[in-house]
This record gives sequence, structure tokens and C-alpha cells, in this order.
Amino acid sequence: MAQYMMVYKGEATDMADMTEEQGAEVMAKWGAWMEKIGPALTDVGTPFGAASSLVDDGSMGTAHSLTGYSIVEAADLDSARVLADGHPYLSEGKGDYAVDIYEMMPVPFQE
Repeated sequence: MAQYMMVYKGEATDMADMTEEQGAEVMAKWGAWMEKIGPALTDVGTPFGAASSLVDDGSMGTAHSLTGYSIVEAADLDSARVLADGHPYLSEGKGDYAVDIYEMMPVPFQE
């Protein structure tokens, strides 16, 4: 099975800025999703913090609004997309958040 990285896009609210009840609600959604996909979740990942972007011309760019990642294992890209069903990052329904899914390829010289 291949591994796929789910990259979370959008300006997420820092848990430190939430009430205890809001934080518990968010964590319950994550727990439900993780339980649903079970062992297909090979790395729950981590949220991202401060960011910087370096451009190949030596200048500074603007980092994209990426807020974290998870890694899942699936038979193919379509199966990996199915694993995103019910993902808490996609629960708001306003178009402010997205999950981009990338197949993780082997490094050619390490095969």
C-alpha cells in the first residue's frame, strides 16, 4: 500500500485561543475521524506554527496557509480521498479549509 500525505490548508484557530469546551469539541471530532479510519492513519501528524518562504532567487516569499499534516496508507489516491470523508478539517462547509492529498513517492536513489 502507498502512503499519502494530507496537508491542511486554511487559517485554523489556535487551540490556545479556544475555550475548554471548544477545544474538547474539536478534539472529539479528531478522535472520531481517527477511530473511523483506524490503522490507515500511519502518522497523525502535527500542526504547523510560524512559517517562512525562501525563493530560489534569494528573496523571501509568502508562505502558504498550511496548518498541518497527517499521513495515511491507502491502495490508491481515490481510496486516500475516501479516508478524508468526515475529516474534522472539512466540517465547517464554508470553503475556507481544504485537505490536499499527495502520494508519497520513494526517493529514486534509495530504491
